[in-house]
Amino acid sequence: MDARIARANEIASRPYNNLLRRLNAADYALVAPHLTGDKAAANDLLYNPGDAVEVVHFPCGPALATFLVPNEDGRDVETILIGREGAVGGIVSHGFLPAYTRISVKFGGPFARIHVGRLEAAKARSPSLRNIFARYADCMLAQIFQSTACNAIHSIEQRTAKWILAAMERTDGDDSVPLTHEQLANLLGVGRSYASRVIQSFKAEGILDTRRGSIQVRSRDGLKLRACLCNDAVRNHFEEVLSGVYPTEGVNPNAGETSSAP
Repeated sequence: MDARIARANEIASRPYNNLLRRLNAADYALVAPHLTGDKAAANDLLYNPGDAVEVVHFPCGPALATFLVPNEDGRDVETILIGREGAVGGIVSHGFLPAYTRISVKFGGPFARIHVGRLEAAKARSPSLRNIFARYADCMLAQIFQSTACNAIHSIEQRTAKWILAAMERTDGDDSVPLTHEQLANLLGVGRSYASRVIQSFKAEGILDTRRGSIQVRSRDGLKLRACLCNDAVRNHFEEVLSGVYPTEGVNPNAGETSSAP
């Protein structure tokens, strides 16, 4: 019992990022001396296309990062959100390669950071650490695949509900999501007026309300009924490949700490 309590306390002292908390004690000890932390504000830029990827950023707590793909019409289309379940920048590439997309902070909050070279050196010393990050890369790829399929076949209303639920999952289930109509339009790849019409229809059904700079969820069940099942598909893949990391209510993010695989 004392050993379990000590282990739980050790995990709780780590940054509030489920991927870092998923590492076993020996693997975390390899990266811990090189981690730094600070807070980032919404819209802070992490990488532009073409930038050398030199730092891995781990969103902590309610912080969110987003991948944006620039288009020829000048708009950035958001693809996936990354919260405390993961990291952005140099996950599997050995670092120093150019960024393909723009990566920015969606919701401000704390971030843990490590230089790519330090992470690669740690991975070279530990097969189990390499395994964890390879599994996470697989999960991130699943998110991208699912997002591509979702954009192709699901309605704007379904995608709106999905994005809001995805943000809620990554902000500790808070019913208030700091998301403006313009930000939602960017997430969906549609005009602001279209996003506003969808929000107004959800408001009329009693599902949502709006406040300055945020969306207030009045009926989570109603929102789930309007959403597609893409979040569920991604969550299920995470649980199969890297259990306890996806930020789901009722799931202990430290469940796999004592082993190097789920």
